[in-house]
Amino acid sequence: MTAITAAAVKALREKTGLPMMECKKALTESSGDEEKAILWLRENGKVKGIKRGDRATEFGRVGIHTASGKGAMVEFKCESAPVTKLDEFIALADDLAYVYANNPSINTPEELLAAPSTIKEGQTLGDIKDDMFNRIREVFNIGRMARVDGPAGGYSHNSSTVAGVLVEFEGDNDEVIRDIAMHVAAMNPSVLSKDDLDPALVEKERAILKAAAMNEDSSKPENIIDKMVEGRLRNFYAQEALLEQPFVKEPKITVGKYAKDNGVTVTGFTHWMIGDDAGPSEEGGEEG
Repeated sequence: MTAITAAAVKALREKTGLPMMECKKALTESSGDEEKAILWLRENGKVKGIKRGDRATEFGRVGIHTASGKGAMVEFKCESAPVTKLDEFIALADDLAYVYANNPSINTPEELLAAPSTIKEGQTLGDIKDDMFNRIREVFNIGRMARVDGPAGGYSHNSSTVAGVLVEFEGDNDEVIRDIAMHVAAMNPSVLSKDDLDPALVEKERAILKAAAMNEDSSKPENIIDKMVEGRLRNFYAQEALLEQPFVKEPKITVGKYAKDNGVTVTGFTHWMIGDDAGPSEEGGEEG
């Protein structure tokens, strides 16, 4: 029997968009010959065409699931904006998040696609994705994956900017957490609290503010200058740290105070925007 290498399986997967196990089976049936393997896949109804290497998945949706003390977020990507509005695309994105949230043994996109779907009995998530590929003629990819083992709330924004937010918390107020998740989507903080900021970044900002204050009035004593600088640093913290930001619905109080006043403690958050693979912020949670 011809040995099937991992590299050959990966190359076939990149061309067909099919799960690794399907590609390995096709290569095994075809004695390792890639062209015969593609023919075998087509004859067996697995794929009707071959994916071009230059087809980018720059659009998509963020599937979110939060319930029963756990949460997950999965980035599901496609080639064009209209596809993101299709009911079946939305349903699959949500099912990916549901299955990922409820199966802690799943750690990779391949493992997730191999898991049974909850919306189509007898099919895996990968089966549904492959069927969409064959009918819609677009490439679909799973991007980032995040899972939280604990209470979580989420918010998905799917208008001009597609974003997903997952907020970890302690307490019991789902409405407050959703409000905070919406705040994160709007204000894009980089960290949870000011203590999470890079000390070198804070010192750099402090030095800039001190130089500016001294240029304003060099006659002021240094201790007064330092107090001015610390006051101005609060504006910097409010730009970067979620808990220090003025809450969008009640700008007179911070997000941290809004949460505390409503019996909630925010312990982490993850914020993604489609097209920004680096992720503006990933505070807490577990990434796959």
